[in-house]
Amino acid sequence: MKTAEKLAAGWLLTLGFMFLSLSASAVMQKNSMQKPILPGLRPIVDSPYDYDFRNEAAVNVLDNTALQSLIFGVPTSVLGVWLALGVYRQSQQERKAIKSQANEVLQSTFYRMIQDNNGRITLISFAMQSQLPPATAKQYLDEQAKLFNANFKVSEEGGVSYHFDV
Repeated sequence: MKTAEKLAAGWLLTLGFMFLSLSASAVMQKNSMQKPILPGLRPIVDSPYDYDFRNEAAVNVLDNTALQSLIFGVPTSVLGVWLALGVYRQSQQERKAIKSQANEVLQSTFYRMIQDNNGRITLISFAMQSQLPPATAKQYLDEQAKLFNANFKVSEEGGVSYHFDV
């Protein structure tokens, strides 16, 4: 469903842009038709062919094209933007829900390990249980240690263990 919405939004935006471009083009053509002819490009001054005429049929066609393209372009573009924003908001909500769920799983793993090990957690055991990279696991444990005022103990091999009061 999300892919269909993305495609629909893309097509509507493209179609709306095409209609609005057509409208702008028609207005520019109409304006260029109504400009006076430069003096150097006019025929000889006293010629019987020296008169300005307005091509009313072409002006009417350009007016109609501009109006119709505007009538179709604005709602199409607005609908495309509305769909695109809806898809964007939905994806943001999904990302937020996934991140929240991951945080809940991480927190439950942390609390379970504290309870199972009487408040003692090592970086390697937490990284293995939570399936996090070591740097991320260390950052998380450091944040939790600051939050819960945990103690650190360094083993003879250089491993750090966190001791939380249970």
